[in-house]
Amino acid sequence: MTFALTFLMCQPKYFEVTYVINPWMALHPNGICREDALREWQNLYESVSKRAVVSLVDPQPGLPDMTFTANAGLIVDDKVVLSRFRHTERQGEEQHFHEWFLNNRYEVYQTPVGLSFEGAGDALLDRKESFLWMGWGYRSALAAHLHLSNYLDMEVLPLRLIDERFYHLDTCFCPLTDGYLLYYPAAFDEPTRRLIAQRVPRNKRIVVSEEDAVYFACNAVNIDDLVILNRVGDKLRNQLQEAGFEVIETGMTEFIKAGGGTKCLTLRLNEPLLVDTRALEPAVSTIALSY
Repeated sequence: MTFALTFLMCQPKYFEVTYVINPWMALHPNGICREDALREWQNLYESVSKRAVVSLVDPQPGLPDMTFTANAGLIVDDKVVLSRFRHTERQGEEQHFHEWFLNNRYEVYQTPVGLSFEGAGDALLDRKESFLWMGWGYRSALAAHLHLSNYLDMEVLPLRLIDERFYHLDTCFCPLTDGYLLYYPAAFDEPTRRLIAQRVPRNKRIVVSEEDAVYFACNAVNIDDLVILNRVGDKLRNQLQEAGFEVIETGMTEFIKAGGGTKCLTLRLNEPLLVDTRALEPAVSTIALSY
């Protein structure tokens, strides 16, 4: 295992939109421009490489969405919880990611058969406290949070997604360095919005408008004080800069046609388990029982 900040990416050699498993794909029946997609991916690769090490997993024919490596699994220290994809179109990716993690000496955990969980697309570590946010409602099952909590021995806060455009948590919610949060509140139900407000101080919450959200502003790669995203409006850019973040826009036009942005195309491989500085009552059971 390496201690350098490392991300996993997958070249979009076979990337295309040939099926519909989210609303974005339904809007683009004519597919994507492969040449533009390769250029966009390369620009992102170069931006990330300036601040971190980038490892690559080989793309596979017939698996066009494998380029979205954020969905490969959830990583904490040297453990990975492998994804179990809800849709059959993506289930073929599982064996290839499994092999890659084993070859790179990760301890691999698999959720039970039939229990959908889509990795770091739906499970995001807080950047200040030692707990995990987990989205559910479209791709990952609510019950998956219990398995994550038991395996990782940490608090897991399930967040219910209610807007099908934001089918993964990382499309509308991005924990940032020093406890900041970039998020689109309307993507969540009211109990979830209250939970977020309880756990993240008002001065750390950066609210994203619908206009920015649909351009995947929340689907951002955060490396220390750097935020890399598809596109951002002036107001949101100013908010991020006032919070101390440098913002880089790198167009993701072709990948948005498939429902993904910069974060979807990267998987952070060495997530540290932070030391919790607060004495908190476990929130797993109480939140789950509210639904």
